[in-house]
Amino acid sequence: MDILILSIVILLYFLIIGYVGYVAWRGTKTSEDYMVAGRKTHPYIMALSYGATFISTAAIVGFGGIAGQFGMGILWLVFLNIIVGIFIAFVLFGKRTRKMGHNMGSLTFPEFLGRRFNCKFIQYFAGLIIFFAMPLYASVVLIGAARFIETTIKIDFNLALLIMAIIVAAYVVLGGIKGVMYTDALQGSIMFLGMLFLLVTTYYLLGGVNTANQSLTNLAPLVPAQVSAVGGTGWTSFPVLGSPWWWTLVSTIILGVGIGVLAQPQLAVRFMTVKSNRELNRAVLVGGLFIFIMTGTAYIVGSLSNVYFFQQTGQIAVQVVEGNIDRIIPIFINQAMPEWFTYIFMLTLLSAAMSTLSSQFHVQGTSIGRDVYETILSKTGDRSILITRIGILFSVIIALVLGYLLPGSIIALGTSLFFGICAAAFLSVFVCGLFWKRTTRAGAIAGMLAGTITSLFWLFFIYKKTAASLGISQALTGQDILLTNMPWPVVDPIVVAVPLAFVVTIVVSLLSKPPEPKYLDKCFEGV
Repeated sequence: MDILILSIVILLYFLIIGYVGYVAWRGTKTSEDYMVAGRKTHPYIMALSYGATFISTAAIVGFGGIAGQFGMGILWLVFLNIIVGIFIAFVLFGKRTRKMGHNMGSLTFPEFLGRRFNCKFIQYFAGLIIFFAMPLYASVVLIGAARFIETTIKIDFNLALLIMAIIVAAYVVLGGIKGVMYTDALQGSIMFLGMLFLLVTTYYLLGGVNTANQSLTNLAPLVPAQVSAVGGTGWTSFPVLGSPWWWTLVSTIILGVGIGVLAQPQLAVRFMTVKSNRELNRAVLVGGLFIFIMTGTAYIVGSLSNVYFFQQTGQIAVQVVEGNIDRIIPIFINQAMPEWFTYIFMLTLLSAAMSTLSSQFHVQGTSIGRDVYETILSKTGDRSILITRIGILFSVIIALVLGYLLPGSIIALGTSLFFGICAAAFLSVFVCGLFWKRTTRAGAIAGMLAGTITSLFWLFFIYKKTAASLGISQALTGQDILLTNMPWPVVDPIVVAVPLAFVVTIVVSLLSKPPEPKYLDKCFEGV
């Protein structure tokens, strides 16, 4: 790439982003402005902010790479992303979250849960989970952007990580959620156009939709022997039912993200930034179309990269990147796309990374400032915002360190694991809190603890990908994993932890004293 042209493009991009962040900073006067944008966000901005936060470099680079390995079967995740992540989230969850959040004066997701059950423990426990677990997700998003910068500009990966972290931290610390959402909307527009061009151009290069898809089908005999041995059948067919390859694709990749999206704190708080249900209804179409193009393009292009690489080099994608699937999309873009598009796609990935990272860092900061500091010490005011900003800086540092330490091919796995942890900890409490008035404080606490503990136990002692790498099980028991019989080593924690959390929440609620009707009336007024 021409460094002069690249520098001009990126400079213009950051000037625009900086101006948008400045406008948001000028409009941020109160804690409500900083936390939920004054509850007056336009539906277009809210939908694009939600979508841009949901779709990061983890989706484009990480899950695009997964598609290069697993094939078109991952398109089932697009279906869940739209039906669950947009329609159910906006229409069923969003409306109740918005109204109840307003009734209770909630400014963060943990505060929403805490006030719904009138329990400070729930609020600061949820805040601590977010603060300590989200750096895993933030770090893989950073890695996704840095991998593309490394491949494209040929600069050191570690330097690319540092640059991305500093840029995002600057406008999140100053602008709060307004700075995050305004820049998200701009970045989401860039992402949409960039990915739409990528989809069309990829099919054009490979001879059209039918020819490209048939060529991918014809590559089935090239599936690596080690993949065939665990159930892989090709890039346009689903893995063998019940095989390790099937369990990884379905339980970790598809269910982990497809269901876990409902319990994402950085997404749920978006519902509390609009003033009425009408804005949420209007946001469904924009959000649905955005998610369809973004995820569909990443997964299709990732799969079809095998055709391109085979035609050019005689090797499939995984062989070209020497096993590190996080490099499939960056190398494909740099080799297959015209040079001018590489500059545009650089902005697309920068936008994807910055939009998600900004929301992640903002949520981590508010979790430590609002949900832990204020809740435990019962202090409010300007000092809380200061603690929030300090929390954001610590979050950036933790994510940066993890970005240096984590291994290759980690982006999609890290994303799925974080989504699964959030689902295990929050989904049962969130769902029951919204739709079942009989849920009690004891039931909510029990469900949250059961889901969190089960999820972590499964990650440390049962799920082979994480348990063997972490070494905790080996150190304590002398075994890499405690359950060796199939399919348990390849069953994602979300499959076990989420149902158990729901059962515990419901059973304990039925066995404990019902909540006070007067308090429930306040929470559910107008819902």
